[in-house]
Amino acid sequence: MSEEIKLSKNAEKIMDLVKAMTLLETADLVKAMENEFGVSAAAPMAMAAMPGAGAEAAEEVQDEFAVVLTGIGDKKIQVIKVVRAITSLGLKEAKQLVEQAPTNVKEGVTKEEAEQFKEKLEEVGAIVDVK
Repeated sequence: MSEEIKLSKNAEKIMDLVKAMTLLETADLVKAMENEFGVSAAAPMAMAAMPGAGAEAAEEVQDEFAVVLTGIGDKKIQVIKVVRAITSLGLKEAKQLVEQAPTNVKEGVTKEEAEQFKEKLEEVGAIVDVK
């Protein structure tokens, strides 16, 4: 099942170093390489072989959410004030953000923060989704 791959001497040295690492060290190395080179080490073929499993796994481990303003309702000024409070944007930037709905108001927040922001925006009549 495993095919033999011919490696250069440098690649063989790296493989020997990786073999000596702990699992946690290896996981950290993979993350660092993904960040450094802008790639993903995910196995696309494995996900294709299991339809639906990828989406379920993503939902279970999702820890960052985005608050999406989909509509501003009748109280545009109040929505702008809440957006300013949530994002720390200036008046002009918050107004532009609100007028561009649907748009992300806040990204990379926890589920609890996202729900709090959603509640605050909905209190002033905005239409909000959490993704």
